[in-house]
Amino acid sequence: MSLTVFALTGAALVGLGVYGLLALPHLLRRVIAFNLTGSGLFLFFGAAGARGGAVDPVPQALIITGIVVALSASALAVGLVVALARSSGKVVLPDEDPAP
Repeated sequence: MSLTVFALTGAALVGLGVYGLLALPHLLRRVIAFNLTGSGLFLFFGAAGARGGAVDPVPQALIITGIVVALSASALAVGLVVALARSSGKVVLPDEDPAP
């Protein structure tokens, strides 16, 4: 029962993250949506890795590695957004800028 709840929660987080990536023009919100998608995948993968009450250590090691990589990628993405904001004064991509 609880593994099903974890898997469904992970799927819901992935869905919300993908929606945020597609719908939000603000770049920091897209970084957060990307992190939400990754967290949902980690949760789903952790629920899928637990079989019959026993926890497999391989998915746990992959999840921990993924969390470290996601943290590094998030720091890089926020740094790039800050650099873009300092150079152009905007936090949206030029293609998505609503102002003429």
